[in-house]
This record gives sequence, structure tokens and C-alpha cells, in this order.
Amino acid sequence: MTLIDQYTSQYGPMSKIDAFGYMRYLKEHPEEARKHGKIVMVTADTPLKASRGEGKTTTTIALIDALRARGIDAAAVLRQPSMGITAAGSKGGASGGGKASLTHAELVDWGLCGEMGAIEAAQNLLVSFAEKAVDEGRLDTILVPRVSEVPSRSLRAIAVDRGKGDIPERVVLTPTCELMQIVVLSRSMDEIGERVAAMIAGTKKGAPVTFGSFIDLWRITNILVDAVKPARTQTRQGSPVYIHCGPFANVSLGIPSLVSVEMACALHDVVVVEAGYGADAGAQKWLDIACREYGAQWPSTAVVVSRATTWRDDPTLSWRYQFHVQRLEELDIPTFPLINLWDGEDDQIESLRATAKDAEFRDPVIGNLFRDGGDALVDQLDGFVDALQHGSAPAQPHSHRGMSLVENAKWIAEHAYGVPADRVLLKDGFVESLSHAETLCAALGLSLDDLSFVAVKSPATMTDNDSAPEDQRTVTLKKVEVHAGAGLVQVNLTTSLTTPMPKIV
Repeated sequence: MTLIDQYTSQYGPMSKIDAFGYMRYLKEHPEEARKHGKIVMVTADTPLKASRGEGKTTTTIALIDALRARGIDAAAVLRQPSMGITAAGSKGGASGGGKASLTHAELVDWGLCGEMGAIEAAQNLLVSFAEKAVDEGRLDTILVPRVSEVPSRSLRAIAVDRGKGDIPERVVLTPTCELMQIVVLSRSMDEIGERVAAMIAGTKKGAPVTFGSFIDLWRITNILVDAVKPARTQTRQGSPVYIHCGPFANVSLGIPSLVSVEMACALHDVVVVEAGYGADAGAQKWLDIACREYGAQWPSTAVVVSRATTWRDDPTLSWRYQFHVQRLEELDIPTFPLINLWDGEDDQIESLRATAKDAEFRDPVIGNLFRDGGDALVDQLDGFVDALQHGSAPAQPHSHRGMSLVENAKWIAEHAYGVPADRVLLKDGFVESLSHAETLCAALGLSLDDLSFVAVKSPATMTDNDSAPEDQRTVTLKKVEVHAGAGLVQVNLTTSLTTPMPKIV
């Protein structure tokens, strides 16, 4: 029995791994044989429509199948999709498709890995404790939202009758909630307990009250015992895949748990990490939150996925793909454009290569991955493999802790969205929202500027209007929300919903 097998238990046709225990053992026994896998980040162009994915998961699966066919020990770490939106058909099931899919896609698509349901139950129990605290006079407002995997328009804003006046509450999707963020970022159960204790339940006479001040944390952490364990499954071609934690990089982190990625790096030579939505969302958060602030590994290479239609069909938006690729290259991350073809687009390959050459990209990788899977990529990866194996060591990025929230917003706008600082605007009410957040943090002995910045934005836009001329594009800051337990501050930028509705399919 291998060491990792000792931390693994069967979970139907998949297995669950005690990643916390495994990584703790490796830290305590540095002589134990382990690998130090390199990170490959798969991200995407900003989609023309928020409801249509570019094919990141399909690409991720095809890529590890192709790398393993070339004799490279590669694995992938995927995010658990949200049943209410993703698996309901709004943008595919997030388990790949066609030849580039998982063996038990239904277990992923319908939340049967377990963490979504457990996190939903745990955060809703926290809200119930907060409601009871109102009855007992410990709180007079509730700030932590309930969560649901199945969205409803009626739940976006609600009020609960307490007999002494209504108290506003709200509901957000499970993967966007603070408890999901805590599980994504934590590396031990003790850390999860500390972070849950620091979550702000609500206020009493304007002063913030944390959950740790009035509940026993074991009630919550016990619910999460299995939720913190990544699931292990495989592609249809037999390549290893680990799945853990939530999607939605536009309104949350959009990355898999840090411990699942670190575990995979201890087991494999190359680990492909999927970052949600476009490079302006998931890649921005992997680099600027996971890497800069939480010690995750800087990518050795990156793949930016696009559809041929997204890349070329709207001249006013075609700048975005080139911007994403060049931005990552400027960070010394060798970045490869990948065009994920629809059926009937094979005759466009030569013209797509010519367009890529005009844009001064590296040699693009092009194929119908749904139809051909990794077979479409095997012979196109020479440059990619060379950059991965012989590139310089990943950089150590500097932290943004201590940078003021507005200055941090301006830095992200310039570097991730291409909008200079002088065109970052403040919406009416933003200053008051910022002041309230600063007051909450000060009362808890925290500095707002030490929290990691999470942009909450539309998944289909990088700016207020991406079709505007370059010198007229703006980014507007709208409101601020503190997630003290997760160590994050969320800032709403463009139109976004934390309880979006699925389309009918």
C-alpha cells in the first residue's frame, strides 16, 4: 500500500482523499519520497456570452491525456461545479465533453462529490445561529447570507419578520459563499475553525459580532469533515483528476482548493489547474490571491482557451484575447493560445494560424477536443513541453497586503483589464460602503488593506463597456463587502449577480 492509499477511502466509484492529513505527514517527514510538480494554468478568453463556456475543462482533460500519451506524469485539478447553474445546463456540466470527459461525469455535475451540500448545510446552520442570536439580543442585524444550490429570483433579497420589525437577509449560491472561500484557502481543520470563528455574523448597535463569540465551532467543523477531502476520479482515457471546491470566478475565487493542488503536486510531475471564466477572472484570482497572498505555486506555463467565434467574430471585442495572452507573457509565464473548434470549423485552421501569427502569439494549439480529445493535441505540444520542462523557475510574486483598497482596485484594473488608474470611477454610495467596511474591520482589530481583494464582476465583460474605444473604457467601483473569516474583501465592479438564474435547456 502506498502512502497516499493510507489517506484514501472509497466513495462509490470515486475516492476521497484526506489531503490535510497527507500534506501534514509530508511536512512532518521531509525525507518521505514525494514529487514537486509544476503548475500549468488553464484559463480562457472572456466569453461573448456569460452562459457559454469556452471549453476550459474539456481542454484541461484533453491536455493531461495528451501529456500522458507523451510519457509525462500529468494530472488535473478541477473545480466542483454548481448544480444550480452549471449542471442545470447554463454553460455545460464542467466535467468535459465527448472524448475529453470524465468517467463518472454525473457524480461531478450533480454535486455528488459532497462538499457543496456540506458547505451549504454548514453555512445555513451558521445563519440559523445568527437568527437565534437576534432573538436572544446578541445581534440586531444579520450580515452572513444563507446559501442555496438552486437559485431563485425571490431569494435575492428577503426580510424576516421577527415580531419587532423585519430584519433583512439574503441568499447567494453555495460556491460564492464565505464558507466555500474558507475551505478553498485553508490547509487544516484548525485553520478552518479559526476562520469560521472570525466570520462576521452581524452587528449589535453597529459593532461587528463574530461567530466565535457565541457558538461552539465543532458544530460547524464536524459537518465539513468529508467536505474538505478532494475527490479522485479519472478521464475516459485513464488520466488522474482531482476535484474540489467551487466555481464562479466572477463573483468569488473560481479556483480549486489550495490543498488539493498542493497534494496533486506531491503526487505528479505536472498539475494542470483550471481557473474559472476568463483570464480577467479566474487567472487574475489564481495569480493575485492564491499565489501572491496564500503561497500557491506560480504557473510554469499557461493555456488560454478560446472558441474561433469568440476570437474573431466581434471586431470590437477581439482585443480581449490578445490582451490576455500578452498580459500573462509579460508576467514571464509562457502562454499558449488554444482554439477549441466547434464541428464544421476544421477548414478555418490555417486562417486561425495566420491570425495568431499576426498577433505575434506562440504557435497556437488548435483542435476539436470534444470530438478528438487528447489525440488532437499530442503532436502540437512540442513548444509547450519545451517551455514547461526547460523554462526558468517560477517567480516569487510580491504581496499586495497593505495596499489601500482603491489603489489595489486601480492596479487590478490596469493589469487585468487594461484600464488605467485615472479611468477607475467610484459609483455613488461606494465611499459610504468603503467607510462602513473600514469601520467593521477596525472594530475587529483588522486592517481592510490587509484583506485580499476579490473582484465581483460580470463574467462576460472586463470593463464597464468592452466595446468602447480603448481610450474610453472605464471600471466602476460599486460596493464593498468584508469576509473577515476568509481574509477577503469583495468589491463589486460591473453588473453581477450572486444568485444568477439558469437558462432553460
